[in-house]
Amino acid sequence: MTKLSPGHRQMLDDIETGVMLTRSHTGRERLDPRTLEALRQVPREKFVPDNMRHAAFHDGALPVGHGQTISQPYMVAIMTDLLDLGPDSVVLEIGTGTGYQAAVLSCIAHRVYSIERIPELADSAARRLTRLGYDNVELRCGNGCLGWPEKAPFDGIVVTAAPERVPPALVEQLKPGGRLVIPVGKRYSHQELEVIDKDDNGDTSTTSVLGVAFVPLIDDASAAPL
Repeated sequence: MTKLSPGHRQMLDDIETGVMLTRSHTGRERLDPRTLEALRQVPREKFVPDNMRHAAFHDGALPVGHGQTISQPYMVAIMTDLLDLGPDSVVLEIGTGTGYQAAVLSCIAHRVYSIERIPELADSAARRLTRLGYDNVELRCGNGCLGWPEKAPFDGIVVTAAPERVPPALVEQLKPGGRLVIPVGKRYSHQELEVIDKDDNGDTSTTSVLGVAFVPLIDDASAAPL
């Protein structure tokens, strides 16, 4: 087993503390061992800009350029855990960023598809994921609000930016029995992390989990937050 740096160990401890403190909201007393192991395996310091490496394991979001951020480690952990993925799951991520969330997902799921709207981030994330050996991740640059219909349906979908309304295409591309985890709300205003479950009949139910703050999800068709 790879020896962790003190910072990485502290990040895992901070995540577990965060999970404990929010358990009444999330319903999670602790992380699934597979989620925790994925967070242990993925070298977060390789997914942040060079000038932010000193803060790679800080339990907060960090800027990665182009007005985007790499999410707080706790948020990556709880959103991953809420998906309830299995080893055969196929998952879609909207908002690749630097590729960290995709790498974490790839340690749990069978296949990860990820969409990034900013070409520079998409290109660098693709190179990074390939270089680090995450070969079950496929990435493309495009409008995440439209999902990836050619690869649908998905067992899980996770969105790392906040629309004002849930994009219908993402719900449509969710497999019966699947789950969508998404922050929803106005920019610079109250947002809620929502869990949307689709039953075997195709009906959906939504649970609001906790208050969050994410960058807006941009619909490129209108060049504005959805």
